[in-house]
Amino acid sequence: MIHQYKNNGFNIVLDVNSGSVHVVDDVVYDVIACMVENQMENMDKAAATEKLLATGKFDKEVIAETIEEIYELKEAQMLFTEDIYEKSIDAFKNRETVVKALCLHIAHDCNLACKYCFAEEGEYHGRRAMMSFEVGKKALDFLVANSGSRVNLEVDFFGGEPLMNWQVVKDLVAYGRSLEEPNHKKFRFTLTTNGVLLNDDILEFANKEMANIVLSIDGRKEVHDFMRPFRGGQGSYDGIVPKFQKVAESRNQMDYYVRGTFTHHNLDFAADVCHLADLGFKQISVEPVVAPETEDYALQEADIPKILEEYDKLAVELIKRRKEGKGVNFFHFMIDLQGGPCVYKRLSGCGSGTEYLAVTPWGDFYPCHQFVGQEEFLMGNVDTGIVNTAIRDEFKTCNVYSKEKCKNCFAKFYCSGGCAANSYNFHGSIHDAYDIGCELQRKRVECAIMIKAALAEE
Repeated sequence: MIHQYKNNGFNIVLDVNSGSVHVVDDVVYDVIACMVENQMENMDKAAATEKLLATGKFDKEVIAETIEEIYELKEAQMLFTEDIYEKSIDAFKNRETVVKALCLHIAHDCNLACKYCFAEEGEYHGRRAMMSFEVGKKALDFLVANSGSRVNLEVDFFGGEPLMNWQVVKDLVAYGRSLEEPNHKKFRFTLTTNGVLLNDDILEFANKEMANIVLSIDGRKEVHDFMRPFRGGQGSYDGIVPKFQKVAESRNQMDYYVRGTFTHHNLDFAADVCHLADLGFKQISVEPVVAPETEDYALQEADIPKILEEYDKLAVELIKRRKEGKGVNFFHFMIDLQGGPCVYKRLSGCGSGTEYLAVTPWGDFYPCHQFVGQEEFLMGNVDTGIVNTAIRDEFKTCNVYSKEKCKNCFAKFYCSGGCAANSYNFHGSIHDAYDIGCELQRKRVECAIMIKAALAEE
């Protein structure tokens, strides 16, 4: 499969199956397009040359020179390659289940009332609750017992707002550390916080124990305060920005990121990314809201052209900043072109329901944090383990090869089929795909590759 596009003055050809990216001149771009259009991928060199001549689009000299270059790439398995992994998918479905990550819902409560929160102010379709140390302890025991030979294990302290149950967070970190040496494991803890309760003591502990900190902020003050107010309606921006700046500097601008959400109300979200960069943050993620179309802040199909244009605008701005020595990492434009798309992710999808599980304050297991509270996805409990293995087995089959919409999508190996929760919430099946999300993902992949091409010129 070949994907071709033009962006910011670059002619880019992506060989989807190998992940090889080629920046080419107009002639090579047009010849490859002609070969794809006329289904010439499997022809030998002589036959392809003859068919290209017959189109009348190119003269003989141009074809002779270009076809040599194209077939060198083809022979090197960098162009017109076949998908050699699809045939492995049936065997891969029967793999042993190894759990490598847990999302611990330390607090089903929150001190903010974010309008787009899928957790409903932290309640997740249920009741306000705090995870006890005993429940968290059992969850970590479960992770160790079900992680097989895997050494590195990941635990995200999530909410609601985890800092509302901070002592339990600290106690669970200490317990996790006590499990490492006797079980030959290593825990990588992450904290996700809105920053309201953040203070110097918490930061000191987090800098010692948390491999990553996720800081929730939407961008410009007016955008952030509109969507992320306190329950009384007051804005939260002024109180958290200085704290977040302190976090970023204390961690040497590494191992954290500020994470925002853009909505229908701020389709000019490139300005929010730039605002965060101007505040001094180097690790930035601003992601599209996912919400029912009945919500006034939800992204609509009519918004897509503006959003795609905004991603292009943002990509050009980030290139400019990088060349001026003011570069930042924007999460959705980070892409590895050296090794190509991860083979494992092609086959396993995101890992929810199998490698990754969410744990409620009372110890229930769900496939991921976005399924919490949907009882049809209740998998078990820290006391019983996974008892609804049918859910786990269904998620084992969820990948780009199980989704009809992914079959002809050039971005499928970069998104691994997209979010299963979004697919289910919009279409009633984890084997479908959230259409607006797919459109935006394709544009982000194109922009990410273009940025690599632009920076390679330096």
